[in-house]
Amino acid sequence: MKALLLYGPRDLRLEERPIPHPRPHEVLLRVRAVTVCHSDIHYYRYGRIGDTVGNEPFILGHEFAGEIVKVGSAVQHLQPGMLVAVEPALSCGHCRYCQEGNPNLCENLRFAGSPEQDGALQEYLCWPAEFLHPLPKDFDADEGALLEPLGVAIHAWDLGKLRIGQSVAIVGCGPIGLLLIQLALVGGASQVFAIEPLAYRRALAEEWGAIPLEPGEGLAEQITGQTNGYGVDVAIEAAGVLAAQEEAARIVKRGGRVVLVGIPPEDQLLLTHHLVRRKGLTIKLSRRMKLVYPRAITLVQRGMVNLRPLLTHTFSLEEGRAAFELVERYADGVIKASFHL
Repeated sequence: MKALLLYGPRDLRLEERPIPHPRPHEVLLRVRAVTVCHSDIHYYRYGRIGDTVGNEPFILGHEFAGEIVKVGSAVQHLQPGMLVAVEPALSCGHCRYCQEGNPNLCENLRFAGSPEQDGALQEYLCWPAEFLHPLPKDFDADEGALLEPLGVAIHAWDLGKLRIGQSVAIVGCGPIGLLLIQLALVGGASQVFAIEPLAYRRALAEEWGAIPLEPGEGLAEQITGQTNGYGVDVAIEAAGVLAAQEEAARIVKRGGRVVLVGIPPEDQLLLTHHLVRRKGLTIKLSRRMKLVYPRAITLVQRGMVNLRPLLTHTFSLEEGRAAFELVERYADGVIKASFHL
């Protein structure tokens, strides 16, 4: 089978590997779609995320869906031919954090597409059955893959605790930010501000019903002027740059909430202390998601969230470098690029 390996920064190589065999509690998946996340771009550009370094070649890709080819001897609830979405974070289920209901904080976590756990940019892979979610008949593989960023958006939304009728700003309108806008609109927000430097992403946010604004000087004054002089109740940062963290803090009201989702390349948290202290802000950092796939599937199945507009480009494994370069450069109006295997 074909597999796309990352050997170091910007060093992707297509190789042949044997098809694996599932263990008793695993299934063998034929990977059908893998969408590119900006954490994949971090690895592609730098060979690392924070202190997680790829010292050996590994396979990227954690947003994916596949078709079951074979089930292990202990798997009862899944069958060959099923299309499934894949939870990429393998939590142990036994540590203190898992037992407290926080599998996203598992101390033994293994995550697809990282140096310790090969991801989905390969034609076949084995995965534990408990982390697979069968998809309804009307779902396709791209939608199955995009349930992962939707899950991240749902978890961030949960952390914001926005009440019906309150206002929210989404700082950064990439895929997760755009999904957060959809969640805000179905969740009863009175005003949804979309803060984004790229015009084509602001246009999509506006088409969906958000108020588009450019980041930078004067933003806080614009939002204050549109929120009766207070600022938004909740700001959710999904840009992955240091400036967006500070921007989120400046546009939120006193006593408001800021949720930080993005991963900046500098691996730093940078906020003006007197600003967040005097405002008395609650600041939460979002660590992926937890136990949200059933909700994500329901939202899409009932037409409350539309994943299709996010998918703008498709590639084959042979076009791996082109796909990563496109997403890295925000070229050609890209929102989400998908590998079709």
